[in-house]
Amino acid sequence: MTAQPRRLGPRPLGLHLNLVMATLLSSSGGLPLLRSGSLPWKPPLRGRAEELRRQIAQRESRPGAAEDLNRAVDAETRRRIDAFLTGIERYRHHPYRRDLPDPPVLWTEGATRLLDYGPPSGRPVLFVPSLVNRHYILDLSPGKSLMRWLSGRGLRPLLVDWGTPGPLERRYTLTDYIAGRLERALDVVVEMHGRPVPIAGYCMGGLLTAALALRRPKSVAGLVLLATPWDFHAEDAATARRAAAFFQPYGPALERWGELPTDALQALFAQLDPLLALKKFAQFARMDPASRGAQGFVALEDWLNDGVPLVAGVARDALAGWYGRNDTAAGNWLVGGLPVDPTRIRVPTLALIPEKDRIVPPASAMALPKVIPGAQVLVPPLGHIGMVVSAGAETGVWRPLADWLTATG
Repeated sequence: MTAQPRRLGPRPLGLHLNLVMATLLSSSGGLPLLRSGSLPWKPPLRGRAEELRRQIAQRESRPGAAEDLNRAVDAETRRRIDAFLTGIERYRHHPYRRDLPDPPVLWTEGATRLLDYGPPSGRPVLFVPSLVNRHYILDLSPGKSLMRWLSGRGLRPLLVDWGTPGPLERRYTLTDYIAGRLERALDVVVEMHGRPVPIAGYCMGGLLTAALALRRPKSVAGLVLLATPWDFHAEDAATARRAAAFFQPYGPALERWGELPTDALQALFAQLDPLLALKKFAQFARMDPASRGAQGFVALEDWLNDGVPLVAGVARDALAGWYGRNDTAAGNWLVGGLPVDPTRIRVPTLALIPEKDRIVPPASAMALPKVIPGAQVLVPPLGHIGMVVSAGAETGVWRPLADWLTATG
């Protein structure tokens, strides 16, 4: 039997290890500053920090108490490091491998495929995922596949698989993807069906489909926006600008590479929650490796680490334009030389905005349906990824989405 290759994640591994180790190992060094009240706490934490400092001072009035606290902090630091490293090692050796067969391919162009989940008699719906993650988050596993679930409800999901950029795609901009490849995929579906079809975009894919709906209104029967950002400065403009600044050092290399590497993108996402890997893998270390929860963790983590590079032109448009200048909300985002103006969208629109989204802040996503005439909004109590794969996804997202698609047009 051929041994399975060891997983590379969490990517970039060196960054996650350094972040966690630097944070945890600084705990002992931070104790004197906590005792003296010298730590610069954020305003919401100042009251709790002062109460903690008061309690420490009260207890350390007893002989030997300060040394006991130092030893306790050291022991807890070691315990958390051990849990983190144990979780990573168990993940990297876990036997689970995704083995779902691909559905038939309806159309291909370059690295892109259009996957047909059937049934042939169902109403086609064109689903467009992000350009920076693999398509199969919408077809993750037998029990967590939005595509197969919708197919079982009589719809015919057609999912764009962007693939890995090749020599042709490395010259692309967002205009090439939207006004070129995506429009041609839509033409194939409309010609097959004989009339307009609904289109649905997830995350960055929602931006692509919003632009597509504007460009091809006679081919689109309805628009679904799943956790789609619009106002990138809505909740935290400073973080958005940091994302744009993160991109700057790669500028000269982009010309040579033609793309922003996967690990560079993963490092960018890590800025949203630098200690998320510590939380996730420490929790995974406590799971029974044979449990459904552990298998679900591995399946999702494999998808997260199976990223694709972002071609240079799109990286510039998205990071410098969307995150840095907020071109979308400012009305300065152009596709094919024309502004993407959502106030001109005239097709029925449904926006599903998860209220616990930490990747696309709800205020950012809400800015888009607010300016689309007649848009409906649903706010499920889920997260960005949880809205399509969690235990609550079927009730909170899948069913209302299927009902809306069935009723539209």
